[in-house]
Amino acid sequence: KNIKFERNYSKKLEILTSLILSGLVFKEYEDNFNIGIRELEKLVKNFFNKDGFPLTRNPNDLIFFSKYLILCKKCIEDAQKYVPEFLDTIIEENLKCLGSIVTPSNQLPLFNGGTEDNLDNFNKITKALNHKLKYKKDMVGGIHAFTNKKIALFFEAGDPPGKSFSKCYQSGPLSFEYYLDGEKIITNCGFGSNISSKAELLSRLTSAQSTLTLNDTSVTKFERNKVINRIFGNSITNTFKVRNYKFEENKDKIKFIASHNGYEKKFGCMHTRELSIDKLKGNLIGIDKIEKKKNGKPLNFNLRFHLYPGLTAVKTMSGNSVLIQITKNKSLIFTVKDENVILEKSIFLGRNKILDNTCINIPGNLVNVDKSIHWVLKKNI
Repeated sequence: KNIKFERNYSKKLEILTSLILSGLVFKEYEDNFNIGIRELEKLVKNFFNKDGFPLTRNPNDLIFFSKYLILCKKCIEDAQKYVPEFLDTIIEENLKCLGSIVTPSNQLPLFNGGTEDNLDNFNKITKALNHKLKYKKDMVGGIHAFTNKKIALFFEAGDPPGKSFSKCYQSGPLSFEYYLDGEKIITNCGFGSNISSKAELLSRLTSAQSTLTLNDTSVTKFERNKVINRIFGNSITNTFKVRNYKFEENKDKIKFIASHNGYEKKFGCMHTRELSIDKLKGNLIGIDKIEKKKNGKPLNFNLRFHLYPGLTAVKTMSGNSVLIQITKNKSLIFTVKDENVILEKSIFLGRNKILDNTCINIPGNLVNVDKSIHWVLKKNI
C-alpha cells in the first residue's frame, strides 16, 4: 500500500521482490504478486534508458538491479507462472550493457558511483542460470568503451543525470580510464560510499577524476539543503551538456572527441578532449583544448591523471615527463608538450578502504587566449 511513497529505487526493488516472492509462495497473498509485477514494470520504465542502462549512470546499479531481476524471473519460472515480457527484455538489455563496459580486470569502470567489485561470482551465477554478459555496442549510458587484446579505454562522454537520479553522480565529464596489457594505468578515484560520508563527498569532486578543473572548481554543484538531500540523496543543483561527440576508427588507430560546457557559465570556457590510441603500439595520445568564449579574469587550470594504486612514478630531469613503473621490466613514459608536470599525492576510494596513489598534474594559467595541451603516454623503450 505504501510502495508509491518509496523514492529510493534500490529499496523499492527490494520491496517489490519481497512482494513478488510472497505472492508466489503463499496462495492467500497472490495479490502481492500481481501488485509487485505491475509496480516492477513501472520501476523498469522509470529507471532505465532505452538501452537498459540506469538513468543514474552508475555502472554498479547494473549489477544490483540485474541480480534482483534475475531472481524474480527464476522464481516465477519455478512457480510455473508466465514470465512478463518486460522482465525478459530488461534482463537481456542489462547484460548487454554490462558486457559492453566490463574491464580487463573483470570489474566495472569507476564512473558516477562505481566501485571495484569483481564480477567473477556474478558471472558464475549468470552462467549457471544460462545467462551471459552479451556485448552490444561501444557506447552505453554515456560511457564509450574500446577494448582489444592490448588496450582498453573507457571514456565518460555523457550528460549528468536528472536531479532525482544524481545521488551518486561524480562530476568528471570527459574523464577516462586506460588499461594496457591488462594492467590498469589511468583511473578515477572511485566512489567512497563504502568508506565514509566524507570520502563520498571527496570522490564526487572533479579533481578526483582524470580530467580538467578550472580555478579548483568542480563542474557540478551539490545540493546543500538537508531536507532535499534526505529525499533525493546528495543531488546536484546544476547541469551541463556534452557536445560534438565523435568516434573514428581504422585499422591503425581509434579516436574519441567530445566537448562539455560545464565551465561556460561561470568562466566562459569550453573543454574539448581528443583521445587517440595507436592499436599496434598502445600509445595513448591526448589533446585537451580550453576555448575562451569571452574575455575575463585570468584562470588557473589543472589537468589530472590519477595513477592506479601500486604504480610508482618519477618526474624526469626534463620537467615535462614522468616515468611510470608498472613492473620491474615494464614502464611507461608520460610527456606533455611545452608544459611542466608535477606529481601529487592522491587517494584511491574505489574499495572498502582509502589507498594512497600518485597523480600526474599539468598546472597552468589562462588569460584571454585559447589553450591546447598536447600529451602522450607510451611504452618506455
